This record gives sequence, structure tokens and C-alpha cells, in this order.
Amino acid sequence: MDVLYFAWVRERIGLPKERIETQAATVADLIAELKAREARYEAAFADLSALRVAVDQELTDFDASIAGAREVAFFPPMTGG
Repeated sequence: MDVLYFAWVRERIGLPKERIETQAATVADLIAELKAREARYEAAFADLSALRVAVDQELTDFDASIAGAREVAFFPPMTGG
């Protein structure tokens, strides 16, 4: 699956996207796998209240299933303006 990172999430991880193989069942499981990789992932996912997630371009929660998903995107909350 493709994992996309936007704004400061991308800056902390140092990549705009990456293709990964995962056994994760939910977004939260995927985050746990990513945080275990390196300190830069730990920093990016340290405060989940400051993040939003979309699975296959649908905004969702961290307990959402990622079974069969092609894409998971992480980004900060959007503001109007």
C-alpha cells in the first residue's frame, strides 16, 4: 500500500510517500508499526490529536480497517481561510 505524508508530517518523516508491506489491520496498527521503525516516525506520530487520516481518499478514524486499502494518507487538520 502507499502511505502518503503531508505538511509537517512529511517534514518530520522526510518523505512525501512510501510503499510499504504491512500486516496491520487498522490505521492505529499501521501507526504502531511505523513508530517502531525509527525516531522520525515516532516524532511524526507522537500526538495523534494533531493528525487526520484518510484511507483510499476517505477521511476516517484511527480505528478504521485498512484491509484491502491501496492508500493511507496522514495530514494535519485543515483550516479554512
